[in-house]
Amino acid sequence: MAAYFATVARGLEALAAAELEDLGAQQVEPGFCGVAFEGDLALLYRVNLWSRLVFRVLVKLGECPCRDAEDLYQGIQSIDWRPYLTPELTFAVDATGKNRTLNHTHFTALQVKNAVVDQQRQHWGDRSTIDTQHPEVRLNVHIQDDTATVSLDSSGSSLHRRGYRPAVGAAPLKESLAAALVKLTDWPGDVPLLDPLCGSGTLPLEASMAALNIAPGIFREEFGFQTWPDFDGDLWDRLWQEAEAARKENLGTWVGGCDRDPDIIHQARLNAQRCDLDEQLNFWAADLADLEAPADGGFLLCNPPYGERLGADEDLGAFYKLLGNVLKQRFKGWTAFVLSGNKALSQHIGLKSAQRVAVYNGTLPCQWLKYELY
Repeated sequence: MAAYFATVARGLEALAAAELEDLGAQQVEPGFCGVAFEGDLALLYRVNLWSRLVFRVLVKLGECPCRDAEDLYQGIQSIDWRPYLTPELTFAVDATGKNRTLNHTHFTALQVKNAVVDQQRQHWGDRSTIDTQHPEVRLNVHIQDDTATVSLDSSGSSLHRRGYRPAVGAAPLKESLAAALVKLTDWPGDVPLLDPLCGSGTLPLEASMAALNIAPGIFREEFGFQTWPDFDGDLWDRLWQEAEAARKENLGTWVGGCDRDPDIIHQARLNAQRCDLDEQLNFWAADLADLEAPADGGFLLCNPPYGERLGADEDLGAFYKLLGNVLKQRFKGWTAFVLSGNKALSQHIGLKSAQRVAVYNGTLPCQWLKYELY
């Protein structure tokens, strides 16, 4: 059993812990912006392939004291790097956290790099090349107080980058947050789901992938662990084939989204195509003011602009009022969820929320507001 740590968005730790338990993780402990857990190599691969909420899965190698730079250097040298990093492999170091003396992550990363390559020269008379963009081995060092936790990053690029979405709109919702928002609605998967402000389609796509049991990592070209010396290709192929076989064929209901920008709708359709869902999802260009409900009942999910990124060039108060009016007048019998990053704006909706869940969109504290439209 190895010790792992999954990094997640703030506020989603409990949700991610439940997901990891479902995937077979042992000794699951949620922390701040992450979840510690244990498991075997198959679990490591499975979490990378199947987790909808996790950013990265770190494999813990050890801890060492780091009262100062020399302390850190000696601690990194005390780890035998030979099984993980041979000189022909490129690597990079990500440093997070700080203490009183090690308060610059760039300097911390440099110390770690020096300790590793000095050990390599001692053993092999040769050293690895640094590649910050696409390293074959990515090290992670996290400093908290006087202790450094040293890990290997098994994911490579963040897992929220599924691979189906090269095309994103102006203020994209991370796929992992979209998946979490869908999960928080308890959408059963057999009633209609609509996003009337869908952008590049992330909420309908993530909802459909969950309903169809599509592994979110299946569209990615690579994971960090695939270039490691201990990579088990046979095990990975088996897990990949199991994921392919687990995919359900057809959505049992209507799912779709609209947006007033036809170019963004084109992006949404391309993203659906990459997931092989273009035949099943409905994306069309429409103004919110002209929207009609596609069915007598269902779930409406949306992430309206809150002036943070898109600029407040329009009267957003009037836009939220319009959203509230459309919900009240045309979506009776539906359950609506609105992601709000601005409390004053959400009051313009003019409806009383039945439930509020605190989430973070990046660093911005938000509320996932639920409205019962009787």
